[in-house]
Amino acid sequence: MTCYYISHYLYTIFKQNILIHVYTFNIDLHVYADILAHRCKLNGNLLMNSADKQSTKKPPLIWLNIFVFSFSMLLAVVAAPVYGYFFGYGMEHWIWLAICFTFCNLSITTGYHRLWSHKAFEAHSSLRFLFSLGGAFALQNSALHWSSDHRVHHKHVDNNDKDPYSAKRGFWYSHIGWMIRNYSTSMYENYENCRDLKKDKIVMWQHKHYVLLALLMNFGVPIALGVIYGDVLGMLLIVGAVRLVLNHHTTFFINSLAHIWGSQPFTDKNTARDNGVLAVLTFGEGYHNFHHIFENDYRNGIYWWQYDPTKWLIKSASLMGLASKLKKTPQARIEKAEASMLLKRTQQKIMHRADKQQIADKLQQEFDALVSNMNEYYEVKKQLLESKREDVVKKYEHSLLKVRYQQIKMNFEQQKKNWAMTVEQYA
Repeated sequence: MTCYYISHYLYTIFKQNILIHVYTFNIDLHVYADILAHRCKLNGNLLMNSADKQSTKKPPLIWLNIFVFSFSMLLAVVAAPVYGYFFGYGMEHWIWLAICFTFCNLSITTGYHRLWSHKAFEAHSSLRFLFSLGGAFALQNSALHWSSDHRVHHKHVDNNDKDPYSAKRGFWYSHIGWMIRNYSTSMYENYENCRDLKKDKIVMWQHKHYVLLALLMNFGVPIALGVIYGDVLGMLLIVGAVRLVLNHHTTFFINSLAHIWGSQPFTDKNTARDNGVLAVLTFGEGYHNFHHIFENDYRNGIYWWQYDPTKWLIKSASLMGLASKLKKTPQARIEKAEASMLLKRTQQKIMHRADKQQIADKLQQEFDALVSNMNEYYEVKKQLLESKREDVVKKYEHSLLKVRYQQIKMNFEQQKKNWAMTVEQYA
């Protein structure tokens, strides 16, 4: 249409003006053509500038979200302290704050995140029902909507055009800014990336009645507690507003701080970081670098000393028959990812050295030996475990396998020491 408009414009001008000006004022045709070209260029620039302005126009504000975030924060940081100063809070306020905060956050981390977004395990309907209530209490949209966002985030992490809360767009945007403007108008028409969740009756029930559930949980629970303990307003402020602000921003920290602050022991292909402090605040979600490379693992903290209550809850539920099919990344893949990152960082540190090629060859040799020993070790370990399950009759063969396993384990442990010493030498 733009090309047609310009062509028609040129034709009209030529027909009505050129001949008159040429014969009346004796203007050179070449000069007139230049004038027309300049005029057309200006016209085209105006059209392009207008299109650019339209494309850079910010999406409309979502006033409901702005009100909820602002009003809850105002109540939590102003009204709650003022009320506490004049009337005080009892131990029951803080106990129920801790209980409700924990219930909401675990519903998000265990239910919304690891169960529904990543299918890291399967859960009994009673657990799924509790998670649906806790998710509504946390006021972070329905499980279907939340999971859809999160799956897009993992698929297009750090892509400013596709990641709904890309950390590369800055702390404010990834923390809360992406929720106060309607950046994804056409994204939620059919939730095509969550077709599996649309078959879950509890997910769809919660999605259909989300507003009602959110109101009942966020007002009903604090009011009920207030009636029981004789302080409705105090419970609304502590279990309502303060709890909601804590739930919101500890979750939001995973989208913002966990992509800025921390280490990258497994991968540097995205901005995700491991952070023990955030893990404490977010019930284990702080080991985000691990999560972004092994997203379907039901664990985020893979070592016994890492704080991951979400993992402990899932494991406990499985022991009680309430969870099953827990997905766990093979240890060999995890150790190889760590070793690969260590190799990459060490290679970067030796780049300024004159003998960098010699050192690089040595590092690669030790790395290859480590991976070879690692693969052999875990393969024999797998065979040994399978032989125990099958109750092997031939005890002699089983004994030989155990001896082989111990020898390979010793070789693997020695190679890990060699690798660590080599890397430490040049780190």
